[in-house]
Amino acid sequence: MDFLHSFLVFLHILGAGLIVGIWAARIKNPTVMPGQFHAALLQLVTGLLLVGMNEMGDGDVNHLKVGIKLAITLAIAVMAFIGQRKYKKDQPVPGGLANGVGILTVVNVALATMW
Repeated sequence: MDFLHSFLVFLHILGAGLIVGIWAARIKNPTVMPGQFHAALLQLVTGLLLVGMNEMGDGDVNHLKVGIKLAITLAIAVMAFIGQRKYKKDQPVPGGLANGVGILTVVNVALATMW
């Protein structure tokens, strides 16, 4: 069970890294790449699995923190979905949308590490 938990944490952090990394790489010409949407889904799924594992085990779960992080993650996923659809259709992606995906991910990482 420890290996599974560690592997899910690894994937969860990897998802955040992908979102922020792609955002940072495209900061001069902000857009949302399909990889950011897939990474947002990876974060959503692994986050839910981690909470489920902590609920089943002896770990304490801060439900307020989980709820806030879930709401932010859903916002990231929706914004990334809209942005990647526009990108695939060769339509301009608003800078606010693209930067919102990256900034909200950084906020989510900050909440995870500092709360």
